[in-house]
Amino acid sequence: MQCKHLGRTGLKVSSVCLGTMNFGPYTTEEDSYKIMDRALELGINFFDTANVYGWDKGKGVTESIIGRWLAQGDGRREKIVLASKVYGEMGEGVNDSKLSAYHIKKACEGSLKRLQTDHIDLYQMHHIDRHAPWEEIWQAMEQLVQEGKVIYVGSSNFAGWNIVEANYKAKEKHLLGLVSEQSIYSLRNRHIELEVIPACNAMGMGLIPWSPLGGGILCGVLEGQKEGRRTREPLQKSIAKLRPQLEAYEKLCKESGYAPADVALAWVLNNPVVTAPIIGPRKLEQLEANVNASTIKLSEEMLNKLNEIWPGPGNQAPEAYAW
Repeated sequence: MQCKHLGRTGLKVSSVCLGTMNFGPYTTEEDSYKIMDRALELGINFFDTANVYGWDKGKGVTESIIGRWLAQGDGRREKIVLASKVYGEMGEGVNDSKLSAYHIKKACEGSLKRLQTDHIDLYQMHHIDRHAPWEEIWQAMEQLVQEGKVIYVGSSNFAGWNIVEANYKAKEKHLLGLVSEQSIYSLRNRHIELEVIPACNAMGMGLIPWSPLGGGILCGVLEGQKEGRRTREPLQKSIAKLRPQLEAYEKLCKESGYAPADVALAWVLNNPVVTAPIIGPRKLEQLEANVNASTIKLSEEMLNKLNEIWPGPGNQAPEAYAW
């Protein structure tokens, strides 16, 4: 497994990030442990979670599973770069969500308790809070850093201008600022090429794409799996809408000798701003199937054909739509 620096930092993380959103709702605790153990064996040291994962409000189910796995010892905590998130609703109170200093501190303490650790390596804002001023947010984050509870701060689902504003407000306070952005990005969804990716590049931030397999659409869905996620109605509607592209894509993948999922992940990794796409396996075999993508180098011809099948905006803004 190759490793990359997380943006402009000196921190190195595996070029594939283990996403844990399925732990609890779709993957049993026992199987979650097996996936995390195997991830370590495969050289994956970057684990991503969020306080809302598990989708049982306020309980932090997924973080708790990870915490009990870490508590088994054997150097597990020291072997991983642990990322979590703050923003979502963690209770019924009016201050139990978003990015007030009050909630950031409370949410971080809750995550630390569930994760059974004394610090979070990468603490990410799960969404932009349009009502919390950056002076308040950075004051709260700076306090957590000074207390040793957080090492790096990242963002998720931010617009390009949010990223720039956040970093310049941090610079005013002589803080490191955002070191990474976690955003949806895949062959199927290339909107962030307009402004988010250029902003990350300009700010020296690593990009951590979520849903790099396009919600499952890029995994070889035309093979006709009769059970599991591929049978869900939203995905079936997407398949019907995108069938010509999918047929061309899967044909190209077959001709190249690579699995469709591997091609999708390798394409994301081809972007130099990308640090590590997030893979979110429900089963151990899905983890095993995805780890090889970091070693695949797509040819220029292959990249051009993929761009023809799944065209992006064509350039960054404003050149994508103006002179």
